[in-house]
Amino acid sequence: MIDQLIQFDKEVFLFLNGLGTPTWDGFWMFITNKYYAIPLYAVLLFLILKTHKKKEIIFTLILVALLITITDQTANLFKKTLFLRSRPCYTEDLMEHMRLVKDSCGGAYGYFSGHASNAMALAVYIGLVLKNHFKYIFPFLLIWAAFVGYSRIYIGVHFPGDVLTGAIVGAIYGTLIFKLRQFLIRKYV
Repeated sequence: MIDQLIQFDKEVFLFLNGLGTPTWDGFWMFITNKYYAIPLYAVLLFLILKTHKKKEIIFTLILVALLITITDQTANLFKKTLFLRSRPCYTEDLMEHMRLVKDSCGGAYGYFSGHASNAMALAVYIGLVLKNHFKYIFPFLLIWAAFVGYSRIYIGVHFPGDVLTGAIVGAIYGTLIFKLRQFLIRKYV
């Protein structure tokens, strides 16, 4: 059963990765680069500052740091200790059939995607924080997170299963940290 899932993951990866063209490579490299999201983060911070009280802002920002730390460390634990699943770009039977858009592949192991989990965790958490103030912010952030996840497949560094697992873990952590924020605000604000 697990062998069939891995084979299916490889086939879906090759299909999705093979859809890429040099015309779109720059766009997906832009999406996958976490530093290019800084303007988005700045806008989200501005919206939080504009719509929340001082203590709420402090809790929100401290919990963002906690959220990213937990999500990132969980991804590292899965990649480097628990699963040790090679990235597609290090998988021998795929190397000659795939497109590697990046200059380098990254670390040896890829299950699960830290980019996908961090993006989804932030999207869910900040989306929930702001959804009562801005009608379309939550779906917009979910679409952004999905784009980040897909970009990892497009550039050739993650399997779809890596991205899907990362998105699920990120969504769970984003929801849990939001619930912690609600509890803290009820208790201390």
